[in-house]
Amino acid sequence: MIKARYQKYELHFKQPAGTSRGVLKARTVWYLFLEEKGVTGIGECAPLQGLSFETPEQVEEQLENICNNPEPFINNIGLLQVLPSLKFALESALLDLKNGGKREPFPSAFTSGEVGIPINGLIWMNEIENMQDQIEDKLAAGFRCIKLKIGAKDFEQELKLLKAVRERFSSDEIILRVDANGAFDTHSASDKLKRLAGLQLHSIEQPIPAAQWDEMAELCKTTPLPIALDEELIGINKREEKIKLLDTIQPQYLVLKPSLHGGISGCDEWIKLASERSIGWWITSYLESNIGLNVIAQWAFTKDSKMHQGLGTGQLFTNNIDSPLEIRGEKLWFNTTKSFEM
Repeated sequence: MIKARYQKYELHFKQPAGTSRGVLKARTVWYLFLEEKGVTGIGECAPLQGLSFETPEQVEEQLENICNNPEPFINNIGLLQVLPSLKFALESALLDLKNGGKREPFPSAFTSGEVGIPINGLIWMNEIENMQDQIEDKLAAGFRCIKLKIGAKDFEQELKLLKAVRERFSSDEIILRVDANGAFDTHSASDKLKRLAGLQLHSIEQPIPAAQWDEMAELCKTTPLPIALDEELIGINKREEKIKLLDTIQPQYLVLKPSLHGGISGCDEWIKLASERSIGWWITSYLESNIGLNVIAQWAFTKDSKMHQGLGTGQLFTNNIDSPLEIRGEKLWFNTTKSFEM
């Protein structure tokens, strides 16, 4: 019989992480442990307050229910459909348990250390000079895909920053992505997209706030710059709802986060539906610790995407869980000489 328990853990950022929604200095995660016959599987539940569909109170209440009686949830993971971060944690713990509790839910050439996963270098919002320094650090480290969080600073300054990179490197040399986190208003978004497109960017994530399907559909129809949906997917869990969203908005890309967009199985469904409509996608972690990042990276590798993934958040915390994950150049690797230390 499977037994369950959980542990609450607070992660501390090395430097405050700025987004268009504010600055993060710490974040709380919960680890779910499933134990059977001396084997323990671990999953991470990492909702982000103010963005995730579920609240911390809902998470803890449901974790108590799972630990008191895990069987109903294990037999019907759909019970957690509206709590994607918890669904991801349970899926992860079950996969880990099934594979011997070795933190290898998806054994592959990645977990054997043979192949790395190309990732983007993420530039957090800060003062423009600091963002410039971050860019220089990422370029020096060997990143060929740079993603900038924009929308909280002066747009002209952000354009200037992007232009400086593009003047040094062509789009064949350096891929530039931007993420507005819904910061543009519907009236100015179209003009801003045209100006950004002049810098040969790869894409922009969520230019306007979510839940404006008609406005977003019009932007995606007329945009000179490919648009990727992110926050737009939050809370869309049923297959028929996903189909309606994709057919209405018809975006160029999806950015998929298991902790936010329906767990592993929910994101698998997004990928299938998107692929049927010739919509591109890539996978991104969601400020999880190395426990959650490990599962996302291993799963992402199995999807065999040729695009740069967003999997570099493991370096952000002062008290992250020690793990085999490490970044070398522009790739995330699994170092088989190291182990997880909780």
